Amino acid sequence: MHSRRQFIKSGASVAAVAILPSPFLRASIATMTEAGQSTGQSNSRHRLSTGWEFLRGSLGGPWEVWNSDEVAVFEPVTMPHCFNAYDGCDPDVPYYRGNGWYKTYVKTANPYKNGRTLLHFEGAGQTTSVYVGDKLAGVHTGGYDEFVLDITDLVASLELAETSAAPTTGKRPEGVPIAVLCDNSRDLDRIPSDLSDFSIYGGLYRHVHLVYVPNISLETVHVQTTQDSPKGAVEVSIVGTLYNPTHSTEAVKLAVQVLNARGEAVHHSTHTLKPWDEATEIVSFRIAKPETWSPATPHLYECRVTLSGADGEYVTHEQFGVRHTEFVEHGPFKLNGERLLLRGTHRHEDHAGYAAAMPDDLLAQEMHLIKKMGANFIRLAHYQQSGRVLEHCDRLGILVWEEIPWCRGGVGNEMFKEMARRTLHNMIGQHYNHPSVVLWGLGNEDDWPNEYPETNVENIREFMQELNTLSHDLDPSRMTTIRRCDFARDIPDVYSPSIWAGWYRGTYQEYQKSLETERERVKRLIHVEWGADSHAGRHSENPDKVVAKIATGRGSDERGLDYLPSGGQSRVSKDGDWSETYACNLFDWYLKVQETLPWFTGSAQWVFKDFTTPLRVENPVPRVNQKGVIQRDMTLKESYFVFQSYWADEPMVHIYGHTWPVRWGDADEMKMVKVYSNCEQAELFINGKSAGVKQRDSQDFPAAGLRWSNVFAPGKNHLKVIATKHGKRVVDEIEFIYQIEKWGAPAKLILTEKSRATTQGKDTVTLEAKLYDEKNVLCLEARSQVRFSVACRATLIDNQGTTRGSRVVQLYNGRAEITLQRNGGSSTVAVTTEGLPSSFCLIN
Repeated sequence: MHSRRQFIKSGASVAAVAILPSPFLRASIATMTEAGQSTGQSNSRHRLSTGWEFLRGSLGGPWEVWNSDEVAVFEPVTMPHCFNAYDGCDPDVPYYRGNGWYKTYVKTANPYKNGRTLLHFEGAGQTTSVYVGDKLAGVHTGGYDEFVLDITDLVASLELAETSAAPTTGKRPEGVPIAVLCDNSRDLDRIPSDLSDFSIYGGLYRHVHLVYVPNISLETVHVQTTQDSPKGAVEVSIVGTLYNPTHSTEAVKLAVQVLNARGEAVHHSTHTLKPWDEATEIVSFRIAKPETWSPATPHLYECRVTLSGADGEYVTHEQFGVRHTEFVEHGPFKLNGERLLLRGTHRHEDHAGYAAAMPDDLLAQEMHLIKKMGANFIRLAHYQQSGRVLEHCDRLGILVWEEIPWCRGGVGNEMFKEMARRTLHNMIGQHYNHPSVVLWGLGNEDDWPNEYPETNVENIREFMQELNTLSHDLDPSRMTTIRRCDFARDIPDVYSPSIWAGWYRGTYQEYQKSLETERERVKRLIHVEWGADSHAGRHSENPDKVVAKIATGRGSDERGLDYLPSGGQSRVSKDGDWSETYACNLFDWYLKVQETLPWFTGSAQWVFKDFTTPLRVENPVPRVNQKGVIQRDMTLKESYFVFQSYWADEPMVHIYGHTWPVRWGDADEMKMVKVYSNCEQAELFINGKSAGVKQRDSQDFPAAGLRWSNVFAPGKNHLKVIATKHGKRVVDEIEFIYQIEKWGAPAKLILTEKSRATTQGKDTVTLEAKLYDEKNVLCLEARSQVRFSVACRATLIDNQGTTRGSRVVQLYNGRAEITLQRNGGSSTVAVTTEGLPSSFCLIN
């Protein structure tokens, strides 16, 4: 049973106090479409998306927000907004860590006579101070859990004509002045660690809402389900906590209605209760034949609770599901009594051009891509993510591991520990009803060397045990987990070791042995974080040539700092070519192994989408972790289709090499064509002639037997494949140039215009740089770093964190692209690389 959580009161001290605003979030689901259009109850909830202004930098205090227009120049922004949207992966300077001020005027019209006026923040980074005028409403520390402020008393006492927060000159806009200070400055006593391998963004990067509730309202509604057997009846308990800041003793009437996925009522009851203080069961009932939730059939029930009192009525909505889970000791995972191999990936909240402030439509697109890939499991790394992500997982049928941001840190002071406890408390309470969630994560890599204040084994174990106990107290129905803290592997219910066979240590052929070794060391094993970096657009005719240099038999974890790009033993991460070709081979091997192990719980590949990091400035795209199967702008890499070929149900076929315009080799040399497909058989055509039919066999590596060795014609070649599954025919085709000319030492860069486009009224030009030898032969294995720049009116579309949206980037097969926005007139674009003359291109 959950104890009651507190709001951040108006005029609260700087100490952060968070709540569980579950009903307010669920009201959002009921009243807003994904496009943000109101569908009802618009008088009680408003999304504050427009009318905001932003200033990056420090001010003397909230008074200056409203009275220093000459010094503090704010710019209009639309919410959500991240003030690291552009600089998150700047190749030249680290991303901004500091203050960001927001201000707006909010018109208030509470429909409840004695109601409360609330501000609901779905998340803001990283320490957030909120002011009504120049009066502090509250402070929240933590960038990822939700919080709500009650501003009723401050709004009531604010005399707009006389307040010091009013502008001194000019006409003030109508409404209540709201100022928000977001601060992502470095802070040793805040989690996650400043040494984490991802950007700790700042800003109001999730939605902000103005919410009206009656004088007594429901603070949380938790739907607890108990099922003794996978196929049996389910006992349902509706548990609620009240928000009753005036301590009213007036009875309230509660109407509870539960509907199945077809909108049919499975329960209805009414209750008249005196206000209560602690979490209290409102009603319990049984569903004799529940419709279970699973990745294949994600059935969702809806619980509607209508609270009626003297101040009016308020409806809250909660969706929940019925599912029975079991992590078998030394065995597989079972869902609803049947074995389910967890086929997973990871997600960071990050996107090109937006950073953490990803719009709802792009978030939906990303989650659907994950489902289309065939994933049934995701680890949300390394912090509580937007409730909208969980909503998609509920609807799509994707199981979830969600964790608190105790990432790469020792155990700090009491403030540090209290924040970890609170974020666990809030994560579980705020996401309790999501049937997709099966694991609560207690941390990540908390054995990392040289972390603040120290890597003290005893202290870390003691605090992790405390969090483990707290998690079970808050939610006995779900298991706990961590990744990579070997000396504490016995504490959580489920443990993931660090296995990076074929990347940070060893070869990918050692993967199965590593799994079997780790299986014996814990009761319940899962494997999260595995994969390889790949520089999108870079391909290789011989991707595994580095393997001959790799020492084997030394284990396959990164062992501290083996992720670094230099020093230490030979390893693929340091000495490999970072090609998409190698990454596909590694993924292919892992996937073929995983589906042969009947005891295996499952895994999550690292990571679905490339993301920014302050630690990897040497990467081919500086400050970007490139282990994604899609780029940071959601451009698919070749490896996406490897996963589809193992996991997806819908028939698919994909010839490797859609982004490989030029292949190379000798005349009459046999070359491999790989096809990734989940179909039973496929036929390949090369330049119009059949190369034969192949049968798919997942254990026939590589490409599950769908590979052909053939001779290409010098120059242009056309490949086409036709595959069938259950009588359904799918087709794919590509074209490329086969180059037989040998190249010598790089001698010159050539920059040319490739294409033009007009998007949303903006003219853009894409340019391509190519590296040639002195005989004008394209250097197809060149990996030189190049830098693009522009003079005059045009602006580069850069800092996207992609291979085609970075002004500093390594070549991929001797070439690189950049796009600019013209802005009218002529401009000159330059590309440079060390040791060679610069190349220029005039854009008119």
